[in-house]
Amino acid sequence: MRVTIADVAREAGVSKTTVSRVINLKGEVDGATAARVREVIAHLGYVPSSGAVGLARGSSRTVGMLVPSLTWPWMGEVLQGVVDTVEAADYGLLLFTCNRGAESVERFTTQVSARAFDGLVVVEPENTLDQLTALHHSGLPIVLIDDRGHHPEFPSVVTTNREGGASAARHLRAAGRTRPLVVTGPRHFGCVNDRLEGFRSVLPTELVVDGDFTERGGRLAVEELLAAGVEFDAVFAHNDITAAGVLRALRAAGRRVPDDIAVVGFDDIPMAEHTEPPLTTVHQPTRQMGEVAARLLLAHLGGTDVPDGPVVLPTELVVRHSAP
Repeated sequence: MRVTIADVAREAGVSKTTVSRVINLKGEVDGATAARVREVIAHLGYVPSSGAVGLARGSSRTVGMLVPSLTWPWMGEVLQGVVDTVEAADYGLLLFTCNRGAESVERFTTQVSARAFDGLVVVEPENTLDQLTALHHSGLPIVLIDDRGHHPEFPSVVTTNREGGASAARHLRAAGRTRPLVVTGPRHFGCVNDRLEGFRSVLPTELVVDGDFTERGGRLAVEELLAAGVEFDAVFAHNDITAAGVLRALRAAGRRVPDDIAVVGFDDIPMAEHTEPPLTTVHQPTRQMGEVAARLLLAHLGGTDVPDGPVVLPTELVVRHSAP
């Protein structure tokens, strides 16, 4: 059952008018009462009707975006895609990050209820699925840019991570590489498992090192294997930052790229063109992911049904000098 303004008023021990004033940021409510009402809003997961808020404020015409951090290498492109789309539709955007873990999530939950923006685009931060599900079930439209896992209850935009991994393997196999090393990202990301499965479906290998999507992780994986005498003739890194660490370690060890060892990354962030040598990588359409997610949300707010399944955008192998 959807939580109502009457439920909030009863729990907080105030009138519905007082709750409405808090929601609409009116100044007639004393600080202690307003704080108590906001706590109840967060506790119950109440999401005000965008229509009611629009009547009180004129019109909200605002969407929210929740992301783990702006430091992720491709996040700027995703964000730009969302911004371009919502601004073209004459909507505003409120951006929330989860840099401070549970504290950030709690603050976000309070703000989303109190501010009553119309819908939410999400790159799922860790440990937020329960809160997002509760908000979605209480009536807040949410579109997921699905990088962490597979959540069929949400409308989502995804890329062909499995095919991206397979395309990297096909390219290396065609170049005669037979002993590949894979440096993954964290295994709790659904995309990581998809990329590994796709790669192994074409070029089976047991030489897999669990990484963390960092330059240091890629560098240490290669340093440790070379020190142990493990031989490989190719590396598939699950993002371009990791691939940069791989290239650094190989250069330091006197291994020539691509003559001795070929290297393929994933994402095609701007840095990939400027590594030494320039990086062959799997291109993710990150700006388009943001654009499509925002269009889905705006269409839903306009009364259009969202697709039953995820919207799938293709990846594409970009060949440069690290694996010609």
